[in-house]
Amino acid sequence: MAKSRRRSRASRALGRPATSPPQGVARSRDEVDALAASGALLAHVHDVLAGEITPGVTTGRLDEIAEELIREGGGVPAFKGYQGFPASICPSMNDEVVHAIPGDVTLRDGDLLSLDCGVVLDGWVSDSARSYAVGDVGDDVRRLIEVTRASLDCGIAACTVGNHIGDIGAAVQAEVEAAGFSVIESLVGHGVGRSMHEPPQVPNYGVAGTGAELFEGLVIAIEPMVNAGGPDVQLGPDGWTITTRDGSLSAHWEHTVAVTAAGPRVLTASALKSA
Repeated sequence: MAKSRRRSRASRALGRPATSPPQGVARSRDEVDALAASGALLAHVHDVLAGEITPGVTTGRLDEIAEELIREGGGVPAFKGYQGFPASICPSMNDEVVHAIPGDVTLRDGDLLSLDCGVVLDGWVSDSARSYAVGDVGDDVRRLIEVTRASLDCGIAACTVGNHIGDIGAAVQAEVEAAGFSVIESLVGHGVGRSMHEPPQVPNYGVAGTGAELFEGLVIAIEPMVNAGGPDVQLGPDGWTITTRDGSLSAHWEHTVAVTAAGPRVLTASALKSA
C-alpha cells in the first residue's frame, strides 16, 4: 500500500509511519525470516488470485478469495481496517493508480488490473502488488505492465549494503522514463515490519548516491507506480481511490525486500516460475 510523500487530502487514506528512526530499523536474521514467512503467505495469495483474473469476475469476489486465503494461512489482512480501509485488497483498474475499493465492479476484456495486498503474520507485515492484463488486451497495456515490472527489478537490484535510497529511485526512474512513461512523485514506497508504513520513504525517482544509506537488515517495500501519460494524480470522491489526472493508464508492481550482506532478498517472491 503506497504512502503519500507530501501531506495532502490523501494523507488520511494513506496512513502515517510508525515511530522509528528516520533511516529505518535494522532487523535481525530471525526477524527477516519472520517477515519472509509473512511474505510467502502473501505471495501464495497473489498466485491464487492470478488464476482468478478473468473477464466477468468482480473485484469483490477477488477480495473474498484473498481474505479467505490469508486467514486459512494463519494471517490477518493488513489492509482491512487500516486507517479505515474496508477490504483486504486494493484492485485498481485502468486509470486507477492505487487504493481502489473492491465491490461490484466487473473485470472486462482489455482491462489493466493492479492488485495490492498485505498480510500480517505473527505480527509481521508484508506488502506487495502485481499488475495483470485481463483477457485480450492491447500492446499498450502489456508494455506498461512489462516496463513497470522491469523498473521494480531495477530498484531491487540497487538494494545493496552501502547504496542509498536515491540509488533505488534513480534505477526505477531511468527504466520508466527510457520507455516514455512517468513515475508518480507524490506516492512512494516505504519501510515495513511491525507496521504497514515505517521509515524510510522510498521514492521511485532520485539521484544516485543521495539519501539515506542502505544497511543490513533494512526491510522496505519498493513499489513503482507508473503512468502511461503524465505523473499527476488525484484523489477520488470515495476518499481512497487515486487516479491519473489525465485519464491515462497506470500500472503498479511492488515487493517487500530485505537488504542483506549477500544482496537483496525478495520476501514476497512467488514460488511459481511463471509469476
